[in-house]
Amino acid sequence: MGGDESEKRRLASINNLTGREVFELVRSDLQKVEEEFNQQSVSDVPAITEIGQYLQVSGGKRLRPALVLLSAKLCEFDGPAAIRLGAVVELIHTATLVHDDVIDGADTRRGRPSTNSRWGNHMSVLAGDWLYMQAFNIALAERNFKILDVLIGLTQVMVEGELLQLTLLRKLKLTEDEYFELAYRKTACLFSASLRLGAILGGKGEEVEMKLGSYGINLGLAFQLVDDLLDFVSSEEKLGKPIGSDLREGKITLPLIYLLQRCRPEETEKISRVLDEGGFHSVQFFEILELMEHYGALQAAREKARKIAEQAKAALESFPDSPYKDALRS
Repeated sequence: MGGDESEKRRLASINNLTGREVFELVRSDLQKVEEEFNQQSVSDVPAITEIGQYLQVSGGKRLRPALVLLSAKLCEFDGPAAIRLGAVVELIHTATLVHDDVIDGADTRRGRPSTNSRWGNHMSVLAGDWLYMQAFNIALAERNFKILDVLIGLTQVMVEGELLQLTLLRKLKLTEDEYFELAYRKTACLFSASLRLGAILGGKGEEVEMKLGSYGINLGLAFQLVDDLLDFVSSEEKLGKPIGSDLREGKITLPLIYLLQRCRPEETEKISRVLDEGGFHSVQFFEILELMEHYGALQAAREKARKIAEQAKAALESFPDSPYKDALRS
């Protein structure tokens, strides 16, 4: 029995791919997604093209298009439609970031000036709207109602998430359930939709689509939770924005929820002052970080992220072994 378990662990470690190896599986297709994004962000209105090109150059790792491509390949689909839908989800994601920065009054994004700080709020909101519409234009060309259904539902959930976040700002008594509802609407639903699109292209049916969608939800929740942790423990150079930005902007994330559940009333008052002042003025960031460490809030959040990641892996168990399954598990 012990030998069987050690063999399982050995095989699991063999199939654990690094981030670089995961992206290498779809590298050539991601390059095509990049070209599609570049082509589709050109408009007759020069300001939109300028903003679109600026956003494309400052793009992130293209994780969401990679999920569309990996899901499609897992479902035995390999065609240009996956490239186009990869560009669609990246356009939608980029539009949400533009709108987020306007709402948050952010000055930087990925280490560069945000669109709103360069072009102003009015221009940025309209550019974000244009990116949404361009994404739907591309999707419409697929002539597939199932794809449109997923994307329309996704956009509605994400906009509701923005509105929900505004109602929950600076709410000290935010619950864990409320946090995950918001994380689903803001992040995980787009992960889930990206994976479902790959399954739809592969024509694998509702059950496979839902399994990949479930994987995507849990992956997205874990991703958001780690992102919220990094806001406390990373650096401005790595994040591309100041650390402690979430708390400064009045966003109560899970590490903070765990801290508020455990700390004393006078310590809660410190957190309340940061929220009221909109920054670290009478209370310094390191004081909040020390409380996080003292009460084990960061460790509790890390453990929660691990559990959710395990749930994501479990959703993939019934799929046949392949490099694409290994990539998603990793």
